[in-house]
Amino acid sequence: MKTSEKIYLLLAEANDYVSGEYLAEQLAISRTSVWKSIKSLENQGIEIQSLKHKGYRITKGDLLLPDKISQDLQLPVSYHEKSQSTQIDAKKGIESKLSSPRLYLAPTQLGAKGRLNREFFASQHGGIYMSLHLSPNIPYAQMPPYTMMVASSIVKAISRLTGIDAQIKWVNDIYIGQKKLAGILTEAITSVETGLITDVIIGVGLNFLVTDFPENLKDRATSLFTQEASISRNDLISDIWNLFFTIPVEDHIKVYKEKSLVLNRQVNYMQQGQEIQAKAIDITNQGYLIVQKKDGSLETLHSGEISLSSWTL
Repeated sequence: MKTSEKIYLLLAEANDYVSGEYLAEQLAISRTSVWKSIKSLENQGIEIQSLKHKGYRITKGDLLLPDKISQDLQLPVSYHEKSQSTQIDAKKGIESKLSSPRLYLAPTQLGAKGRLNREFFASQHGGIYMSLHLSPNIPYAQMPPYTMMVASSIVKAISRLTGIDAQIKWVNDIYIGQKKLAGILTEAITSVETGLITDVIIGVGLNFLVTDFPENLKDRATSLFTQEASISRNDLISDIWNLFFTIPVEDHIKVYKEKSLVLNRQVNYMQQGQEIQAKAIDITNQGYLIVQKKDGSLETLHSGEISLSSWTL
């Protein structure tokens, strides 16, 4: 563990100021090394108050601790400080034949992309950006509904740890109120020879404590916390994936439906260049959306974009 990480843990566990002398003694380092580590933490987005004769105190922000997350989850975590995208990191890991399951984690993303290769805003500080690599090696028809499972795990972890009620907008977005909190991107790699899905990469981008939204997103995006966070990003990351791995699939599906923003609401979607309005009446166990059109006919949407006609029932 880096010296800055050790100092962060000592400060995070303290209820008051911690002197530089105490930090130096605890870690057997010089006061100059303490000061350099404090500056390193500040460069990573952590706000630290310093008072003469009293020491240091964290006032805002936290530090990602991949070693702690790895220990909590009992799986390897690859951490990339200057990641273009954790999805790309995972693909490089597959090419390098790294073991799976494996979590790829980054403090930000320099070239993040969402669904349909769209630009995806990634904050410099306070976000959660991660991708889980799995190697199911199964036919497509047997693939678990991974996107539903991750969405369920996110809203359940947030509720358990913070009491905040988040909901799921089909198919892969997490909302608080009428603003987007997180997005999920699931990609599968299929073997041409066997026809089996050899690898799955599940990416998550979540606004944990983000305050630097660009103007065009301020009315559409939100953050889990806006001031002081009651939990750390490490806590939330570990709880999300622990739930993902331990809850039965049928329970994930149940949570996904219970927390759906779209069920029993009027939705709009595009079909062959025409906007269709219909009522969302069910979500299948595979994650498909069943809608009822105005003429009473039913249609199953396997993917695509939908919008709510109204945010109220």
